[in-house]
Amino acid sequence: MRRFLLHYNSYQQGIEELVERLKQHGAEAHLLQADLSSNPGIESLIDQYRKSGVHADILVNNAGSLVQRAKLPEYTSGLFDSVMNLNVKSAWFLTQAVAPGMIERGHGHVVNLSSIAARNGGGPGATIYAAAKASIASITKGLAKELAPRGVHVNAVSPGTVDNDFHVQFSNRQMLDSVLAQTPAGKLGDNIEVADVILFLCTEPSRYIHGQTIEINGGMYMV
Repeated sequence: MRRFLLHYNSYQQGIEELVERLKQHGAEAHLLQADLSSNPGIESLIDQYRKSGVHADILVNNAGSLVQRAKLPEYTSGLFDSVMNLNVKSAWFLTQAVAPGMIERGHGHVVNLSSIAARNGGGPGATIYAAAKASIASITKGLAKELAPRGVHVNAVSPGTVDNDFHVQFSNRQMLDSVLAQTPAGKLGDNIEVADVILFLCTEPSRYIHGQTIEINGGMYMV
């Protein structure tokens, strides 16, 4: 039986619906709640992982948020720390907690979530979020160099503008329409398109891919 550890912060309804879907497919899921924008939250999740008795073969560092849009004069030290903790520090220390087991077994996959913001500096009031996602891309390369010789794949995905709850919170229709007009694919992305690439990076066909950040943006940004 496949076993999943599912982290969430506040959206309990959504995570419970996911658990039921996994059960329908014969999988077992355990919920871990923590606010990764704070040091105690990061430490709590790592503690819950260690106490679970589950040895992860796949880690998807998907926690992240803009938290709020704020330009230079408005940005506080607390907001800076929250954004960096949630998007960067949590990914680093969760990987630190999970990687030893992967190394011991000689295989594993870590997939980090970057963003197109890492390439273009982000939209209005998103500079520190963009910096955090650029850090993720750099961390992905560094960890791949360290862990690839031990059988552990470390890669990242970098979504463009995905039409999901993130942009319901932080964008408006005018902003989304502007991105859409510049996107060669003629549509915004969706969660499934991102999930499909994550799945690919955790399977055998990606076996010779290490340290890459895969851009998923409908051609909005071409490297």
